[in-house]
Amino acid sequence: MSSILNQPTVLVLNRHWQAIHVKTPAEAFCMMASDAATALDIAEGNFIPTKWRDWIVLPIREHDLAVKTGRGLVRVPTVVVAANYTRMPMRRPRFGARGIWERDGGVCQYTGRKLTPKEGNIDHVVPRSRGGKTTWENCVLAHREVNTRKADRLPQEAGLRLRARPIAPRVLPASVFIRNHHGVADWDHFLRYK
Repeated sequence: MSSILNQPTVLVLNRHWQAIHVKTPAEAFCMMASDAATALDIAEGNFIPTKWRDWIVLPIREHDLAVKTGRGLVRVPTVVVAANYTRMPMRRPRFGARGIWERDGGVCQYTGRKLTPKEGNIDHVVPRSRGGKTTWENCVLAHREVNTRKADRLPQEAGLRLRARPIAPRVLPASVFIRNHHGVADWDHFLRYK
């Protein structure tokens, strides 16, 4: 039961109902109890903002997760709205293999071929042995065989051509980075990217 409380399964919206973060049920309960957030009672296309005092007495429906408390079972919210937060946080993807993979769309930047995770790795356009840095502007996704063939040469020396010059991804709304790893159906109303 405690594992339910510590899984990031509660979507947090700002006051404009834009997805900004993901919290655990334990964190969401604290936000609700302190009036920092209101839960959404979502059913049949209706979104009913519900304060803590009313939430703790809601009936538990068949598909709801619930936790046992001294008062009895309490439904775990799937979405909460932050009471006083209006901003949309912005951020840049984290630099690393996953960030480069996402920036390049899983496509080899030399061949244009869509890659599986086992087929791709990160290539330094200007090899480190030649002073190349490990930065957004010098790293691209490449097919393993192409990268092995390129070795410590520049692309033109290996007979390769980049599809596009690598650049740092732009800063994007935080909602772009939220993934519904637990498959919470109620989140689909608020996330454009699944």
